[in-house]
Amino acid sequence: MLDGAVAWMNARGNTEQWGTEPWSRRPGGAERVAAYTAEMDVHVAESDGVPVGAMVLHSGPGPAIAVAPAGEPEQYVRLLVSDRRYAGRGVGAALLAHAADVARRTGIELLRVDCWAGGGGRLVAFYERNGFTPTERFLAGDWPGQVLARRIT
Repeated sequence: MLDGAVAWMNARGNTEQWGTEPWSRRPGGAERVAAYTAEMDVHVAESDGVPVGAMVLHSGPGPAIAVAPAGEPEQYVRLLVSDRRYAGRGVGAALLAHAADVARRTGIELLRVDCWAGGGGRLVAFYERNGFTPTERFLAGDWPGQVLARRIT
């Protein structure tokens, strides 16, 4: 799914968000995915038994970005990706709703995510449509990022 997402973005002229190199060929790419599955909470969306999306939850932001921990228990969406063949079918929204359910069941009242803020803010708008509010902006090198938060009640 990650390789497919990179190819899909690149085909639409977006080489800034995830670059041009497929995840499977990036130095450390396979190791990063392995760490996600070994150390974090991975959720996979399926359609008729076929994986169509994946989300990784953790207790805070990753070390690669300059985002401070929330100062309270949180669920942090470290990765959200869908199979682009299922684009527009609500896979990402369903996974985010599931993240809110996970937080609610565990008594956590804050769900956060960070994303690429370039491209006219389309990805930020996606998260806003799913109940998140932009909080802080950051730069990771020249990569513009946005942190968004959603209160869980």
